[in-house]
Amino acid sequence: DFVREVASTFINTFWNTYVFFVMYAKLDQVDLTRQVPVENRPEIDRWILALLQRTIATTTEAMDSYHPRRAGEAIEDFVDQLSNWYVRRNRSRFWKATEGEDKQAAYLTLCESLETVNRLMAPFMPFLSESVYQNLVRGVDSGAALSVHMASWPTVTEVQCDESLI
Repeated sequence: DFVREVASTFINTFWNTYVFFVMYAKLDQVDLTRQVPVENRPEIDRWILALLQRTIATTTEAMDSYHPRRAGEAIEDFVDQLSNWYVRRNRSRFWKATEGEDKQAAYLTLCESLETVNRLMAPFMPFLSESVYQNLVRGVDSGAALSVHMASWPTVTEVQCDESLI
């Protein structure tokens, strides 16, 4: 029953967010190498990236302290915010007919969020995270680590930390 509950909530939420990104990024043929500096992105982008930094710190501390449940809860909370706040409130940015810095920033932010949280999930969901990694990362960067399990653990990017936004 617990597994069914996790599958119907967390996994489906993560998967649907990932599929949303992949589908629209392919349609728009997004160039993820074309960067938009974080400081030039809208406040909502900076918010989710700040929340991602908090999630990295919480998950790392929890795993280092042998508290996997706390780590898993931090990841689950982030994915919920990513899907139910960030993506829902930014759909129009992805659906814009014209290219521009705002649309590019939305794609970059969502991709970074998905790729990073996927690495955080890897110890808990090794096969799902590997499948996502192979498409999201290796599919566009053949020089990346061969597996999500060989990729480096995410570290906090201090310049993206902003408790006032959170």
